[in-house]
Amino acid sequence: MTLADLARQVDATSRLRGRFVLRSGRVAEEYFDKYQFEADPVLLDALAERMVALVPPGTEVLAGLEMGGIAVVTALGRHTGLPCAFVRKAAKPYGTARLAEGADVAGRRVLVIEDVVTSGGQVVLSTGELRRLGARVDAAVCVIDRQEGGSETLAAEGITLRALLTRADLETHGRRAGR
Repeated sequence: MTLADLARQVDATSRLRGRFVLRSGRVAEEYFDKYQFEADPVLLDALAERMVALVPPGTEVLAGLEMGGIAVVTALGRHTGLPCAFVRKAAKPYGTARLAEGADVAGRRVLVIEDVVTSGGQVVLSTGELRRLGARVDAAVCVIDRQEGGSETLAAEGITLRALLTRADLETHGRRAGR
């Protein structure tokens, strides 16, 4: 499956029409529901298979960010054979009380995995927490870069963003391209 085919499938699966209130409070007539491609095991597997090429050499642990990055990191781990850590937005005060569950990140080269990057804010916050735990993080991989400043925000924190697809890819190959 080509990257253009994947972009078409992601767009067809995830772009919803209707009335949606966005986090900013703005109302939109179109919404991109990333959980739709994450809930499709065949599509998620195809995306993860293509994402293997984005994993930098020397990566020791894949760290998926709560919540959407968890599905993606699990699928990607299956294709790379690398251990996975599941990173919470905040450590729970009970049980293990860990921020990162699964693979140990201390002293290891960790690649942050996210489903969609918009501003990059959550990746920056989570990377800071992972670094405090002793992880060496200098890159992040996402399925979709919405091209709204995330890459630049991450670069300012010493994190290189690698995206499988961009908003432009979805616009070029998706419904707005005449589908």
